[in-house]
Amino acid sequence: MPDSVTITDNRTGDSIEIPIVNGGVSSAEWRKLLPNTWFFDPAFVSTAACESAITYLDGDAGILRYRGYPIEQLAEHSTYLEVAYLLTHGELPTPAEYQRWSHEVTFHTFIHENVRKRFLDGFHYDAHPMGMMVSAVAALSTFYLDAKDIADEESRQKQVVRLIAKMPTLAACTYRFSVGMPFLYPDNSLSFTANFLRMMFEPLEHIRWDDPVMARALDVLFILHADHEQNCSTTAMRVVGSSHADPYSACAAACAALYGPRHGGANEAVVRMLHEIGSLENVGPFVESVKAGRGRLQGFGHRVYKNYDPRARIIKRTADEVFEVTGKNPLLDIALKLEEVALSDDYFISRRLYPNVDFYSGLIYQAMGFPIDMFPVLFAIPRTSGWLAHWLELLAQDAKIARPRQLYMGADEREYVPMERRTAAT
Repeated sequence: MPDSVTITDNRTGDSIEIPIVNGGVSSAEWRKLLPNTWFFDPAFVSTAACESAITYLDGDAGILRYRGYPIEQLAEHSTYLEVAYLLTHGELPTPAEYQRWSHEVTFHTFIHENVRKRFLDGFHYDAHPMGMMVSAVAALSTFYLDAKDIADEESRQKQVVRLIAKMPTLAACTYRFSVGMPFLYPDNSLSFTANFLRMMFEPLEHIRWDDPVMARALDVLFILHADHEQNCSTTAMRVVGSSHADPYSACAAACAALYGPRHGGANEAVVRMLHEIGSLENVGPFVESVKAGRGRLQGFGHRVYKNYDPRARIIKRTADEVFEVTGKNPLLDIALKLEEVALSDDYFISRRLYPNVDFYSGLIYQAMGFPIDMFPVLFAIPRTSGWLAHWLELLAQDAKIARPRQLYMGADEREYVPMERRTAAT
């Protein structure tokens, strides 16, 4: 007998049996029994808004897979461009497919001169890089008018390549503008991440941007951040995409969601917390203050994961490799001590609060030379491939335009009162 649930309307005694399919029950069946009665679920905590074959996430078991491939295997053996192909095409590429894909992305890294000279240069000198990024991605839709032809498969794939390719270039532009450095053109002889590091930091001698260890570490970080199921920014991409907006506009909406400190700014909050703790001696008192409700342990716990975030284990190893090149981030000892204390404390164990991907990623980015303002931008670069995978999927599914319901809590019908008869009470 298939798994199912039975729902009974106690007002009428009517019942309906609904099958459980892929871990969910159909709201269409619910409406047969309870028309105009909505499932109240703030923040979509218990609601599946779509079907997807892109990312599998089991938060209780600490499992993350892209298209069925464990994140641990991809981080060890793959490159970000290969993972981007996997996400957007559904399968790992053959050697010939990867060569063609890599060539296409590499030779679309240039941006139109007017994007830089007339658009990016128009921002105020102290504009936040992520604010510039949101606007620049949206502006690309005005440069590629064929992007609106979303029904054409060839056009869709062209925009996918363009967006993945141009995000690092735009990101480097926002950084160099923010620090007053001249724009640097891409070097198509370099790998995806090595090219980005060069566009960011050449000719800064105090940053080891040209070390291959740095490029490989960034590749791993990009793989880990490429997709993460229906998070806030991916949902934004799907909602805007469901209106059949062009992918640049939808991607700009996703970037805007990522700009929020609750989403793309989490690793920044970790770095600021570690600065606040200041020394190893202060770790114990800080943990006690968190337990007393006088602070928050940043980088621990997750909406989905109730186990050790699998990405956090990989990042911890990557941190060691980066610090061998850059020298150890002085905040690392505080982070390690904080993790040790928290993971041995029943307060955090009972609440299943474990380190997540943000706990170490900020330390790595900071050691590599990236300023804190660039952290959400660094998140947006790899997540673009995940966003686009979901955009392609919703179009293939011919998904309906997103239109959630609400529970109205306002006033009943009221008569209009002319202005001269109104009082403060009315």
